[in-house]
Amino acid sequence: MISREQIDEALIIRHTAEVQEKLKNARVAIAGLGGLGSNIAVMLTRIGVGHLHLLDFDRVDITNLNRQQYFMKHVGMFKTQAIKDVLQNINPYLETECENIHVNEENVGNLFKDDDIICEAFDLPENKAMLARKVRELYPEKPFICASGMSGYGDSNSIVTKKIGNNWYMCGDGGSNSNGGLMSPRVMICAAHEANLITKLIVDGKV
Repeated sequence: MISREQIDEALIIRHTAEVQEKLKNARVAIAGLGGLGSNIAVMLTRIGVGHLHLLDFDRVDITNLNRQQYFMKHVGMFKTQAIKDVLQNINPYLETECENIHVNEENVGNLFKDDDIICEAFDLPENKAMLARKVRELYPEKPFICASGMSGYGDSNSIVTKKIGNNWYMCGDGGSNSNGGLMSPRVMICAAHEANLITKLIVDGKV
C-alpha cells in the first residue's frame, strides 16, 4: 500500500508544494456523475484536490460504460458508490463526500453551502438551467461552472471555455451536436475544460 506521504510527495514533485497546498485545501462540488461529472472527478482526484462533494441519484447502467468512468463491476450500483470506489483506487486519502440525492430548487441552498466551487454536470437542459438559476441567486460569490453541447463526435476545437457572467463560466460548443449519438471523446474534452478551469480558479484565484 502506498502511503499518504508518498502520494503527497509525488504530487509536490509534479506541481510544487505551493500549488499542491492550494489544491489540497479546495472544496469542489460536482452535481451529476455521468459523462461529465465522473470524468471531472477523476481528473481532480489525480491532481490532488483535497475535498470533492459528489452528488447524483442515478445508478450505473451498462449503457454508461461507453463514456463514463465506471467498470462492469459497477453496473447496478449507485453512481455515488461507484465513483467513490474508482477515486479511492487513485488516491484513498482525499475526502470524497458522496450524496445519493436528487438536486432540486428546494435543497440547493443547503447542499452547496460549504463548497468553494460548484460544477454543473447534469444531462438534462432543465436541470442545468435550474441549478444555474439557483446558484446565481443564492451564491453569486461562488464560481459556478456549467457545460453545454458535447455529444457525438465532431470538431474538437469547437469546445471552448467562456466567462458568461460574474463568477459564471460555460464550457462546451453551445450547441446540440448529436453526430454519432453519445460518445466518449467530446464529452471528455468538455470535462477536461471544466476540470482545467476549476484548477485555474483554485491555483490562480481568477480567470
